[in-house]
Amino acid sequence: MGRTLSLCLLFVLAGAGYVASIEWTMVAEPDVVQIVTLNEDGSTKETKIWIVRVDDQAYIRTGRTRWYRNLERSSSASLRAQGEMYSVQSELVTDADLLERVNHAFRAKYGFADRMSGLVRLGQTRIMRLVER
Repeated sequence: MGRTLSLCLLFVLAGAGYVASIEWTMVAEPDVVQIVTLNEDGSTKETKIWIVRVDDQAYIRTGRTRWYRNLERSSSASLRAQGEMYSVQSELVTDADLLERVNHAFRAKYGFADRMSGLVRLGQTRIMRLVER
């Protein structure tokens, strides 16, 4: 199946279950959410990830993972949280002050687990802001 068709199916087939407007407070409340990205071969990749909220925006973080490489190719993704699906776009964060604030939010929310994951994270950490699509 072609990449474009797969991407359309990813968002159209599940479209009926998507929430029109995102309330970031609710979305970032659980410890773990799922992100659905599109692999290079057109298949979908569903991954459990951590999420935090800073200044009423949602942020995710990763090392050099497959789902991050998927977002590099296409910043569009789906996010499953609290039983709802959201259509999102990711934006790489580069502002040093914001990066520090987001990292602090991860430390505050996930505590010891966050410190331990930092020891095993693959490569440079990347932080992305999620915005409604």
